[in-house]
Parts: sequence; C-alpha cells; structure tokens
Amino acid sequence: MLNFSDISIRRGTRVLFEKATFNLFRSEKVGITGENGSGKSSLLALVRGEITPETGNFDMPGNLAVAHVAQELSASDEPAIEFVLDGDAELRVIEGRIAEAEAADDGNRLAELYGHYDAIGGYHARSRAATLLHGLGFTTSDEERPVRDFSGGWRVRLNVAKALMCRSDLLLLDEPTNHLDLDAVMWLEQWLKDYRGTLLLIAHDRDFLDAICNRIVNIEQGRAEVYRGNYSDFEEARAARLAQNQALYVRQQRELKHIESFIARFRAQASKARQAQSRIKALERMQRIAPAHVDTEFTFSFLEPHKLPRPLLTVDNQSTGYDDKVLVGNISFTIAPGARIALLGHNGAGKSTVIKMLAGELPSLSGERTEAKDLRIGYFAQHQLEQLKEHESPLQHLRSLGGPAAAKAPEQDLRDFLGTFGFRGDRVFEAIGPFSGGEKARLVLALLSYLRPNLLLLDEPTNHLDLEMRQALALALQDYSGAVLMVSHDRHLLRTVIDEFYIVAEGKATPFDGDLDDYAKWAATHPKDAVTKSVKPAKAVGKDAEGDRKQKQRVTTDQRNRLTPLKTELIKLEKQLAQLQKKQMEIEQKLAAPDIYDAGKKARLRELIDEQAKIKSELECTEVAWLDVTAQIDEIEVSSKN
Repeated sequence: MLNFSDISIRRGTRVLFEKATFNLFRSEKVGITGENGSGKSSLLALVRGEITPETGNFDMPGNLAVAHVAQELSASDEPAIEFVLDGDAELRVIEGRIAEAEAADDGNRLAELYGHYDAIGGYHARSRAATLLHGLGFTTSDEERPVRDFSGGWRVRLNVAKALMCRSDLLLLDEPTNHLDLDAVMWLEQWLKDYRGTLLLIAHDRDFLDAICNRIVNIEQGRAEVYRGNYSDFEEARAARLAQNQALYVRQQRELKHIESFIARFRAQASKARQAQSRIKALERMQRIAPAHVDTEFTFSFLEPHKLPRPLLTVDNQSTGYDDKVLVGNISFTIAPGARIALLGHNGAGKSTVIKMLAGELPSLSGERTEAKDLRIGYFAQHQLEQLKEHESPLQHLRSLGGPAAAKAPEQDLRDFLGTFGFRGDRVFEAIGPFSGGEKARLVLALLSYLRPNLLLLDEPTNHLDLEMRQALALALQDYSGAVLMVSHDRHLLRTVIDEFYIVAEGKATPFDGDLDDYAKWAATHPKDAVTKSVKPAKAVGKDAEGDRKQKQRVTTDQRNRLTPLKTELIKLEKQLAQLQKKQMEIEQKLAAPDIYDAGKKARLRELIDEQAKIKSELECTEVAWLDVTAQIDEIEVSSKN
C-alpha cells in the first residue's frame, strides 16, 4: 500500500535518514518512533505529499482517503460540532449538492442525493461527531460553543476529532495524546484499535503504542528500520541487537541490576494493595525494557534534598476553587518523604486545581494546612514552559533561577549538570526561543532538580517528552528520596512510580484502592457530568464535630510519632542497601575482567571472592531488617485505617 524505496530525507544541511526501503500494508497499525528531531514528522509529511525525498521514491494508491491532524486551528465562530463534521468532506459535498437541488426543486436529483447521503451514514453523522467530542473530553454543552472560545489544548482536541470524523483509508497521527488526559487517552486507544484503515502513529506513550500497533518503524542514527509486533516487541528486538555490542554490555547489566533492586524492595509489599502488585509487574516488565535503552543520552537524577522532615506537608479537610466557589473539598493528605501519589479523575474534576492549591498557587477556602519548617516544593506545570525567557540560554536560566548555589557554581559544573538533561556543547549557550516543547520541558525539570526540592508536584510532566526522556524520568523519580504527587496520562510512568492513587470526583479527593485497570473500569461506569460537580463552601462545625476532629488529630499525631522513627530507620536501611548493591556491582565488574584469572593474580582473585561473599551476607541481613521495618510500618498504617 505504501512503498518506500531507497528514501533519503534532508532538513537543511542535515540528512535525517537515508536509504530507507520498506513497505507498509493495508490495515496495518504502524508506530513511528525515534528521538525528537530524528525525522518522524518528516516521514508523515512525505506521505501527505508536503515534501519530496532527497533521493529514492515513494508511492501509494492515488484513490486513498487520507486524514491527518492539522497543526494549527484558526479561531472562528463556527460551532465545535460543525467544525468536526467538516472532517467528513464527502458528507459536506453531498449536503451542498442537496441544498442546490432543493433550490432548483429537482426531485429526481434529490432522491438520488438522499440515497447517497444515507449510504455514507449522513443521518448518523451528527451523532458520530458528538460521540467523538464526548470521547475526547468535551461536554454536551461544548458542542455548540464557537471554536474561538476554546484554549489551545482544546483546539488540538478539536483537530483530532475532525481527523477521526473523516471516513479515511489512511490515518496519520502525530503525537495525538500530548494534550489529552488519561480518560481521553484510554478512549482514543480503543477507537484506534477498532479503526479499520491503515494507521501511521507517532506517540511517546509506550502503553498506547503497545495496545494499538502491530508494526514499528524506528528512526535512529540516520536509518529507518521496520520491526514486527508492538513497541515491547521492538524493544526486545533492539535490545538483542544492542546486547551484541560488547561496549554496551556493562552498562546494560548495571541498568538491569538497578531495576532488579527495586523489584526486590517492593515485592514484600505486594499484598498491601492492588496497585503494589501492578507496580511489581511493571518493574518486572522494565527488565525487558531496560536493555533497549542502554544507549540513551538522558541519565539525569533529581539532586538529593538538603533536608527531609517528616511529614513534609499535612492538609486536613481543605477545599479550594476559584472566586470563592469550591471545586474540590475533603482534601486530606499527609505527605512524607518517599510518598508516591497520583491523582486520577475525569477531565475538569479538579486534579490540577488540587495540585495548584498544594503548590500555594491557589488559596485554600477551608480546612488546615501544616508545613514542615524545611519544606521545599518543586512545582511543574505546563504554564511554566511559557514563562521561560525566550532570549536566554539554558545556562542563563540555571544561573538566574537555580538559587544561590547556581549563582556561585563554576560554569563547567553547570554545563555538566545540564548535559544530563540533553543540553550539551554549544546548546547550553543558545537562546531557547526556537527550542521544541520537549526541550523546554527538559529545561524546567533541570531547574526543578537543581533547587533540590523535597516535595515534587508534577502536573502532566511528560507532555512533549519523547520515550527516552520519559524512561529517564521514571528512573529518576524511583531514585528520588523526597515525595512525589502527580497528575499524568502516561500509564507507564504511573505504573512504575506511583504507590497510592486518589480519585478526584464529585467535588472530593478520596483514596482509591485499585490499580490503573481498576480505574479504567471506574471511569467507564462513572459519567463525567456526575464527577465534576462543585461542592458548597465548608460550614462552621459544632462542638461535637470539633471534638471528633480533635480526637482524629490526636490519633493522627500518635500514629505519626510511632511511624517517624521507623521511617527514618527505613531510609537509613535503603541507603545501606544502595551502597552495598553498588559495591557488589563493582566487585562483579572486576571479576568479569579476563585478566583477573591470570596465574599471577590468584591472591587478588581470592580477595575479591571473599569480599563478594561478605557483601552478599551483609546484603541479606540488611534486606531482612528492611523487610521487618516495612512490616511494622504496614501494621501501624493498617491498624490506623481500622
């Protein structure tokens, strides 16, 4: 169906990829992967006929109906549903001809046109458009709103709906999940699984690619290669190829050891809740993922916070909203170092509003908030990308926004730090105006890291990030010793990082004892209109209620006093485990060197083997202690709930 023969594509003086030869067939669902700037979007532009190859030939049948998502949407007074209906070009042509036939009072022509109209589903078109809008997060009242009333992210959704409205043979989608929430991503995933045409999809969401695609075109190092199967199958195939390169072998083993240590640490909590089981499965899956990403350029970590008080932040029965109108109430969190919390819920329910309140950007309308003396919040939100200074470089941003430490640090130290976020060489001196959204998101994450927060509040941190950077972010958040509370539509990130879920619905934020699969079932049975209701402002409480509240506070304080020394000991044991695992890895690397087995190095070999046995014994004892402390913490937390 789509034939690429010896294709080379150039952008300016740079060759994106060359000598690409492959065929894509009817009804295949093809994921296009590769780092930002590798040529993924250029490949779609070639299929759309917007560019021609530098060399080679591309051809496809001339009668295909091709749909794609427009990059921009001009503001107009056209109602949203009419804009989406415009996606079915044949429908609009027939409607125009029907109007002409009615004006001419041509009955025979009208009969013919109405028959054609019925054959293409014209009588159900408006219902189909409304279904698309609803699936992508719009409400019934949004259908008649003019396009100009919607913000940029919602206009992107309108463009997606318009592309899906087209009864296409070939659908081209370039990062369609970037401006969607989790519910809309899950809906779009199912829609694309049911789509009968040929799909070419660029996405940075591995779960999304896994569920939809049966073929992968990966672009890297100037080559475009085709793999059969979904994204996980591609990672396995690529890992097998990379494993043949001995230079990458040691790094691959180190990455696997790192992931295996997380599996060992969390396996003991598998029975605590269903999301713990889900996390273990995800970490086990990462053993397969890791080798395919051993050559990534991103190896960053969040710098260690200066202090980790317990708890970091406590909010009790707070409410928040806009203009004194409460959107979400019953917000109660006790956030300690090591907490990993995610907010789930339909679009518009108030997830971002809760994070803004926790970050101090929105006032609380009721309830109590207690901050630790040394609390340092790092807040990531999409509007922060817009607040970056277009004329300044990454290095200038770090100097001015990285705090006193950055102002005094040697330039080379700052450049080395920025290099872990992908800003290398002269890139650190370039003005960020022309940078992509992904590069700006990386810069904001770098600035957050350098400030050494002990509580990270992340609102859709993966928007614009490619697969490699998302993988690096997941690993960095796993290692981070502070607390994390986030909203994200990236299910892989949620599965591999988060321990606790809260549902924001019906004007409340409540714990959710389930995993993402359970949430998908919950979302399907809870209509959006029912979960976005505002709640009334909190009323003054009477003496009895005040007494109950104080009793609850005393119980919470007692629980906190019992947990604090245990969690301090847990952090100490985790550091010991990390140090011992590092030593174990170093010894194994020395034992892997061929020359250690030379006849003249028998004494040194014996020392290493003895040291290996000693560390193994210490590891076992430390792990037993870690499990014992974890069990005590679980027992206290369970008893407090009962």
